[in-house]
Amino acid sequence: MERPILYIAITNHGFGHATRAAAVAATIQKLCPEVLLILVTTAPRWLLECYIEGDFIHRPRAFDLGVVQADSLTMDKAATLEKLLEIKKNQRSIIASEINFIRQNRVHLILADIPFLAAEMGKAAGIPCWMMSNFGFDFIYRSWGDRFTEVADWISDCYSKCDRLFRLPFHEPMEAFQYIIDVGLTGGSPRYSADEIRAIWGITAPPERTILLTFGGLGLQKIPYDRLQKFSDWQFIAFDQLAPDLPNVIQISEACGKREALRQFRPVDFMPICDRVVSKPGFSTFAEATRLDVPIVSVTRDEFAEAAFLLEGITSYNRHQILTPSEFFDGSWDFLLQPPQPPTSSEPIAKDGNEAIAHAVVKYFGECGNSK
Repeated sequence: MERPILYIAITNHGFGHATRAAAVAATIQKLCPEVLLILVTTAPRWLLECYIEGDFIHRPRAFDLGVVQADSLTMDKAATLEKLLEIKKNQRSIIASEINFIRQNRVHLILADIPFLAAEMGKAAGIPCWMMSNFGFDFIYRSWGDRFTEVADWISDCYSKCDRLFRLPFHEPMEAFQYIIDVGLTGGSPRYSADEIRAIWGITAPPERTILLTFGGLGLQKIPYDRLQKFSDWQFIAFDQLAPDLPNVIQISEACGKREALRQFRPVDFMPICDRVVSKPGFSTFAEATRLDVPIVSVTRDEFAEAAFLLEGITSYNRHQILTPSEFFDGSWDFLLQPPQPPTSSEPIAKDGNEAIAHAVVKYFGECGNSK
């Protein structure tokens, strides 16, 4: 049997899609070590290496843009529409150039999260395109009004050509997809013990006074760090390159730990030692925290349609606190002194998304090999 080759196309929107796709890719690699992973994304290689321990090919290409943003909460709709129309105009050449790569490298399967042109590439190349997500970008753009209707319809049509969707929790209906399989939460798992993390980073506060601040790859321009000064006997862990030098803030280097240059650290590595995670609505952070049963504090995000489903999801399945932007940016942060709300659902949420998708991919490779 020839070596199985998996082409993983990842949207050019933030880091969350890259980390959850990389977590699935790592699981596939562990189940099927001979697989050749080709990760097609503009996310930096170091980020992918934080999740994938084995070899892979990194192909920096962008087939979509998601949303043009200044930071994790500020969106530029006009610039987004302009760039989408440019992609639509150039889609034939974008697809054609990638089809050559896919054929030359004898790719067997495309797994996409969730660039819409990947489904068109699969059809043109004559191989299946599977997708994984909790939302489609047609849903996001359609919520922005009539100016986006044409591009939303175009994207829905692309998604309709997907052969299989692994629909993640906290999802919108995703009605454009023809064949849907619901799976559990995806995400990474901590690489270090609690004692190791505490020792490496000098974290001495007890868990109930240790807080993780993480706002995705785009960060947040206006984190009100001055509010933290009243919590002098707490420790705040910040994945923010602009975090001020405060005695109770531990700033984690983006690519690797300051004290161990060869090790790389991710928000999920710190979650088990924290009382709660303060974040914006984002699937990967919500999923990783929920997989570890760590409470979430989230600021609302009214203009991004996915946010309502994410907030509903953590309200149902995780301990939580939901803040308005004014409470987050202008409030006293006394919410840290209050216990999180319990989940409203008595049913547990499935946490097997990595494994469910990985087993399906490996099974496909086996069937593919047996048919040759």
